[in-house]
Amino acid sequence: MPTTRATTQDSSAVRSLLRLWPYVRPVRARLLTAALVAIVASCTGLVIPLVLKWMVDGPVAGRDPAGVWLGALYLLLLGIAEAVLFGIRRWLVARPLSRVEAGMRADLYRHLQRLPVAFHDRWASGQLLSRGTTDLMLLRMFLAFPLTFLLVNGVTILVGVAIMLAQDWLLGLVVLVPAVPVLWTCVVFEGRYARVARRAQDQVGDLTTLVEESVLGIRVVKGFGRHRSQARAFDALCADLRGTELHKARLLATIWGVIVTLPELAIGAALVLGVIQVADGDLSAGTLVAFLSTALALRWPVESIGFLLAMSQEAATATERYFEAMDEAPEGEPAGEPVVGPRASTPEPTEDAPREPASGPAASEPVGKRPLEPAGIRPRDPAPEPAASGLAAPEPTGNGLREPASTPAPASASAPAPAPVPALGPTPVPASVPASGPTLASAPAPAPESAVLQDAVFQDTGLRFENVRFRYPDAAPDSPPLLQHIDLHIRPGESMALVGATGSGKTTLTALVPRLHEVTSGRITLNGVDITAMPREELREKVAVAFEEPTLFSTTVGENVLMGAPDGTGADDLDRALAIARAEFAHALPEGTATRVGEQGLSLSGGQRQRLALARAVVGRPEFLVLDDPLSALDVHTEAAVEAALRRVLADTTALIVAHRPSTVLLADRVALLSDGRIAAVGTHQELLRNNAEYAHLMSGEEDPR
Repeated sequence: MPTTRATTQDSSAVRSLLRLWPYVRPVRARLLTAALVAIVASCTGLVIPLVLKWMVDGPVAGRDPAGVWLGALYLLLLGIAEAVLFGIRRWLVARPLSRVEAGMRADLYRHLQRLPVAFHDRWASGQLLSRGTTDLMLLRMFLAFPLTFLLVNGVTILVGVAIMLAQDWLLGLVVLVPAVPVLWTCVVFEGRYARVARRAQDQVGDLTTLVEESVLGIRVVKGFGRHRSQARAFDALCADLRGTELHKARLLATIWGVIVTLPELAIGAALVLGVIQVADGDLSAGTLVAFLSTALALRWPVESIGFLLAMSQEAATATERYFEAMDEAPEGEPAGEPVVGPRASTPEPTEDAPREPASGPAASEPVGKRPLEPAGIRPRDPAPEPAASGLAAPEPTGNGLREPASTPAPASASAPAPAPVPALGPTPVPASVPASGPTLASAPAPAPESAVLQDAVFQDTGLRFENVRFRYPDAAPDSPPLLQHIDLHIRPGESMALVGATGSGKTTLTALVPRLHEVTSGRITLNGVDITAMPREELREKVAVAFEEPTLFSTTVGENVLMGAPDGTGADDLDRALAIARAEFAHALPEGTATRVGEQGLSLSGGQRQRLALARAVVGRPEFLVLDDPLSALDVHTEAAVEAALRRVLADTTALIVAHRPSTVLLADRVALLSDGRIAAVGTHQELLRNNAEYAHLMSGEEDPR
């Protein structure tokens, strides 16, 4: 099965492991203390052969029982001291290294949350899971054991060799003969084992991915009777991993055999030569015993080189894999202060440029920071809200405030009442109100300058796509863009339906608004502010999204819904959102909204999950709402009830709605037809039905004759 392979170039194990220094630096004092304690403990063991030399040449040769008992006491105390010191070393490293592992795992998780969607589209989830679990476990083991004992054993070997050379330089040189072939074997082993270790850890990620997909898709696996094929795929991956692990074992056995055999042969040769020297009287028996005891004490430090190097290589590979994810560029934040309004290259506004009326926010306040409705007027289709003081009402047209007529406006027959409608009020919206009703009639006629001003203000407000072009980051540079020449303006308080054939790019277009993907060229503005000039946190506070495939987390219903609201949102807002989405079933669950829904919310039906996702989108009362076919999983009766509630919500927000059915399209004031990556037509539902054959076919459900 596909996996995510490394894209980095080969690097040395030391260079890879040095990247851990920022994490190790806060605990370096305890690690250094632990290493010093381990060195003292290891060197304490080298004192034992010297005590044996004293005992053999002294009390044993002189037949002094008291001296023998005294020597035995020395050996006992040295053994106890060595054991206590190694225990202290373990105590010193246990807590800080657990903190290092937890910190690295937390950093990885936070970083993954900040990476763009394109990264998660490329990487298998199992590969990321293995980096946050298996790889970090290998790193903790390396920091706890190999990192310390590579230093400790190196110092122990140097001290032991110095002691042996001081006792008899000839025997010491005999023992040192295997050093060259052992070092050469280690160098060869390092390169080969690193490649095999990397392959094994990648295969663990593949296996994790398969297990995760099988568990999450267990209904599909069982529904189509594919458990045997999944088991065969699992067995194949297990066989690959087993083969790689056996390859690792063979390499480890080879270096272990060389490291163990050659020093043993050298010790045997030193024993024979030493016995000859003792027989000739050139060497005391105690010195030979001490020499051989020292050589045997060095067996463990020498023999451990093999698996210490193996663990170090696995840790280096784990470090590479960890930083492959950490080195990915997160969603960038704008440098310095956000650019408000047009791009930085645009000249500053002049006296003739549109300004906020005196009764609105301060004239010095940037447009992007102002409320959604300039001076309280909302150009809600198809009838305007009452004008606020300080800004003359626009001339009524029967369709509310409109920008210059390049796009048709809906008919006034379905105009709601001019008074604001609560987001969740019990009073139904009246069918229509005459355009020349008392509110507008009593307003003073606008001066020409005010009319120009009002048009200019609304040109920059709402949600606007300006010559937007998009190609996926991993697409070939010469491939045609998925979206191109997208020019669309959704006015404040207006809802726009986005209609198009399957694969036309509707979902991709909606994903550009909260910057789940970055536009290739062009720009998108919210109330005149380029979204790339906003911090993502601020942008996503303004824009709420309900995706076509609802995702719930393994927590309570209430926590899932309130994920779309600021911290501190209360139960009243939760109940309001559930009522809008017609998700009152949540109160009938065993523990009400405190009921846990399980992983992916699979304990609920598809329609229930979709309604909770819709409630999550509206609970925060967002300024801008992006709905990706939010009613696709609902039955006709529930759909009608949700639509009635949504109409009240849409009266207070600017919305872009992906729609496939006429009932959803009718929620919107206007409709945009997306065809071949372009906006082919914009108008009301009825206008497009009459004038656009493609739109008529999409709404009729008939097959396009083309």
